[in-house]
Amino acid sequence: MLTRQYLPLVTNFFLSACVAAGLAACQSKGSDTNEAATTDRPVAEAEAKPAAPAASPAPDPTAIPASKIADAATILARPQVPILCYHQIRDWRPKDSKTARDYIIPTAAFREQMQMLADSGYHTILPDQLYAYLTTGAPLPPKPVMLTFDDGDLDQYETATPILEKHGFKGTFFIMTVAIGRRGKQPYMDKTQIKDLSDRGHVIGAHTWDHHNVKKYQGDDWKTQIDEPNAKLQSITGKPVRYFAYPFGLWNKAALPELQKRGYAAAFTLADKRDDQMPLYTVRRIIAGGQWSARTLHRNMVGSFD
Repeated sequence: MLTRQYLPLVTNFFLSACVAAGLAACQSKGSDTNEAATTDRPVAEAEAKPAAPAASPAPDPTAIPASKIADAATILARPQVPILCYHQIRDWRPKDSKTARDYIIPTAAFREQMQMLADSGYHTILPDQLYAYLTTGAPLPPKPVMLTFDDGDLDQYETATPILEKHGFKGTFFIMTVAIGRRGKQPYMDKTQIKDLSDRGHVIGAHTWDHHNVKKYQGDDWKTQIDEPNAKLQSITGKPVRYFAYPFGLWNKAALPELQKRGYAAAFTLADKRDDQMPLYTVRRIIAGGQWSARTLHRNMVGSFD
């Protein structure tokens, strides 16, 4: 178990390593990162930021009676919704390694990917909608897709969100609370920006305190990494935090009931296999590759989800 005395050291190491190593441990199986992305547009090119379109009220997971929730086999049998995972949305820097560039989406490439989704007729959904679909078979819009963003990088707010909202898209942002408001070479969102995302109809989820591997939790780690970050995010948004993303996409069976008893409705991995008993706590995502064109992204979406 890590104590608070040593967690800041681990945190600083992780935050430095994320960019240098490109979050290599997060890589999902079967990813195709060979096609280069276009990067000839400046990061500073501004997107118009229209008022966020009104979203239909999402069903409340806590309002669904236990008797109405499907069993694991039924949930596993439902066609999977494509779920994309993003990290940094910014142009590559000269010192970014090839591995890092697999996980950093240049602004122009992200814009092209969102345009492709819009032109192809995709509709973004949020976690409550996914939960209702998986547990009760509730209908989804045509060609549903979920857009998720891990860690809470500032560029997700300043660069990605205006592009999403241009198309009427909504995202789910999984926040690592140790970095809230941190500035420097790789800045992170502050409390005001996180609340603004929530107020605009996006969803805020939890991503631990300092990205500590869930498979290694012991004793007070559950309080430090899960309970306290959840409470902090709820205090920022004024809303329940019901969804969780595993750091590095790593999980074990012991973590699933721990998350369930803490009130999480679902948890998101990066793995290619769901748990056969608790599939709601091993919902699959794929990382959108930084060197993917829009066409490559679509091919991976179609090929990765049945």
